[in-house]
Amino acid sequence: MSNILTPDIRAVLERQAIEVPSWAYGNSGTRFKVYSTPGTPRDPFEKIADAAQVHRVTGLAPAVALHIPWDQVDDFAALGAFAAEQGVSLGTVNSNTFQDDDYKFGALTHEDAAIRRKAIDHHLACIDVMDEIGSRDLKIWLAEGSNYPGQADMRGRQDRLHDSLEQIYARLSGEQRLVLEYKFFEPSFYHTDVPDWGTSYAQVAALGERAMVCLDTGHHAPGTNIEFIVMQLLRLGKLGSFDFNSRFYADDDLIVGAADPFQLFRILFEALRGGGLEADSPVAFMLDQCHNVEDKIPGQIRSVLNVQEMTARALLVDRAALSAAQQSGDVLAANAVFMDAFYTDVRPALAEWRESRGLPGDPMAAYAASGYFERISAERVGGTQASWGA
Repeated sequence: MSNILTPDIRAVLERQAIEVPSWAYGNSGTRFKVYSTPGTPRDPFEKIADAAQVHRVTGLAPAVALHIPWDQVDDFAALGAFAAEQGVSLGTVNSNTFQDDDYKFGALTHEDAAIRRKAIDHHLACIDVMDEIGSRDLKIWLAEGSNYPGQADMRGRQDRLHDSLEQIYARLSGEQRLVLEYKFFEPSFYHTDVPDWGTSYAQVAALGERAMVCLDTGHHAPGTNIEFIVMQLLRLGKLGSFDFNSRFYADDDLIVGAADPFQLFRILFEALRGGGLEADSPVAFMLDQCHNVEDKIPGQIRSVLNVQEMTARALLVDRAALSAAQQSGDVLAANAVFMDAFYTDVRPALAEWRESRGLPGDPMAAYAASGYFERISAERVGGTQASWGA
């Protein structure tokens, strides 16, 4: 079985890295209720410790993304040193301009110059954090737009957004990048200021080569061909990062691959086809999920394993046979090449490969047997559990 993982396939799998989000380890829920669970982290240090468990059993999650101010600490050098002790590093810094009353009608797009200044300064402070921890990417998601026709000057907001992003971009140094995420709706329902990849692309293209697009797999309308967007952004050299999750209806933030594993397979095939997993690729792969009803650490383990499994299947696509079928117009043969790879069960081969690298063949079982959950449930008593906003 392990023979299906050729040396070329193993080389890609060995360099695969999926950043995990600190907020996935805090309490979350729906707009109606945030649920608490035993052992939930109470501060960023405990979030990092939990994230390190995912990397320990999978070898797939060497970095942890931070969210400011949710992960604000007095000493980021100490947080970075603690992460290194745990076997991980600090990665992408995510800004937050959606939980302050001043931002009710916008932040980087607001009519009021003082509020725009406040939002810009927050991003500059995020870059200060990046400087301290050695982070490459500042990721920006904006909950900005309007709910009613006539409520806002949509063109004026685009102009103000460009001006704000330009000031933030000018503060970046060295290899640092600005990565602009998009989302087609929510919390604004009439129009959203960055609703799609085209708007994000237009904004970052005007900034410079170190401004990129972030593609969140849950931020599209039903029926959207996400793999086409992946292809196009890679073709244009502007795909900066992925935020992986699953959606059934809207921005559900469920475990990646849970809703439509075939879609994840197709997305990863285009990422591979476009060089997104090459050694020198600029594309960062990250999860952006909340675990509302399932345990958090196993939820993250299952998520990174789903990405690994679909990557392995995408690597099994016979490119030569696919190209021949496409060029000859053999529709069913081309589709069969895709389906043969997708239906191949790679799990036994991946288990053998993990064991050959000193990792557990079954990471989920290894974590369950570690006793880590029982230990943190006993130790993390008292204090305030991390949640949305902290």
